[in-house]
Amino acid sequence: MCSPGRAPPGPAPAGDLPPEWETDDERMAFLFSAFKQSREVNSTEWDSKMAFWVGLVLARGRRRGVVRTCLRELQHGFERRGSLPLGLGTVLRELLRRGKLQRESDFMASVDSSWISWGVGVFILKPLKWTLSSVLGDSKIPEEEEVLIYVELLQEKAEEVYRLYQNSALSSHPVVALSELRSLCANVCPDERTFYLLLLQLQKEKRVTILEQNGEKIVKFARGLHAKVSPMNDVDIGVYQLMQSEQLLSQKVESLSQEAEKCKEDARSACRAGKKQLALRCLKSKRRTERRIEELHSKLDAVQGILDRIYASQTDQMVFNAYQAGVGALKLSMKDVTVEKVENLVDQIQELCDTQDEVAQTLAGVGVNGLETDAEELEKELDSLLQDSTKEPVDLPPVPQKVLDLPISDAELEAELEKLSVSDGDLAQKTPSASPEPKTALGLNL
Repeated sequence: MCSPGRAPPGPAPAGDLPPEWETDDERMAFLFSAFKQSREVNSTEWDSKMAFWVGLVLARGRRRGVVRTCLRELQHGFERRGSLPLGLGTVLRELLRRGKLQRESDFMASVDSSWISWGVGVFILKPLKWTLSSVLGDSKIPEEEEVLIYVELLQEKAEEVYRLYQNSALSSHPVVALSELRSLCANVCPDERTFYLLLLQLQKEKRVTILEQNGEKIVKFARGLHAKVSPMNDVDIGVYQLMQSEQLLSQKVESLSQEAEKCKEDARSACRAGKKQLALRCLKSKRRTERRIEELHSKLDAVQGILDRIYASQTDQMVFNAYQAGVGALKLSMKDVTVEKVENLVDQIQELCDTQDEVAQTLAGVGVNGLETDAEELEKELDSLLQDSTKEPVDLPPVPQKVLDLPISDAELEAELEKLSVSDGDLAQKTPSASPEPKTALGLNL
């Protein structure tokens, strides 16, 4: 990407562009035009156009998942109907000023990148320029082919590489070969250059350190998510060499085992063909191979035993450091605490509690408004009220003796209604009344 010999990528898919990209030609013509020389001419239009392109540029980098870009790649990526945005250079300069983007050369110059073959020249020639640009600021619009880095995306992917290592089998020891780490991060890093940039970011955060030993680069990781890596020492190099020896011995044992199995098959085939001497030679070769396997097994056991002891000593050292830190913290927290001070404090608390109890008892013996009530008189008055209440009879309705038979049919209800009507009629004849209308209504309707 961003190299003269490589074709730039095509325009962005329609789904990644804002709705007005294809519908509003007038607004897009304004957005594709160049920025004014000064923002003061029309700050509203300037800010609107800047906000549009800043969001689009950052979203494109995050969507593609690449940490590197350049002006030429972005211009062709945002091509619309044969037109290229003329103000992208100003937008990239603003992103550089905000710290959202950074020149790759400046980034590499800020970290020790001498272990990278293509970074040696950058490391030697760029520190002065990087120092001046970081102090004075860089107002220059980047060149078309100048490589820029998405700062936040680079940090996120570096964190992903670190977590990927922590969750892998390689984390059994902090030192690992660069080639093994590259294979582990193949899905995160699309190319070797990006992989090196992620390691430089981790190196900048002091979570890895890289050393070249006997023509091979080895990486040392910090132990823990928030720990800082310590410089690589002779112990780390020695452990790494032991691990490499263990790996080589295991591979050799596997190869000899296959060779011994092949000799066994050749001996069996020779016996079937009646070639006794050939079968004996194959068996002798099998015996020699098996003896070599036994010797390698003993060496492998010795190497693994040494590694186990080293791992155990590292664990013991970690526990010792934790104990030491705990003792120091406990001493600091108990610095001003003594048995005499604690006893004196407890006596003061007890004395204050006793005083509080006496005050409460004194306040409880004082009546409100100067009126004191005797508890015995109150109890006598309560007894007299209870006696008076027991003497008064309580009028309660009589308890019904007859149990109602439920349910009652409609015929029984009509018969009972007729009886009530007859009895009401007799009662009406015996009682003088000014109007006969109630009797007629009662006889007809009820």
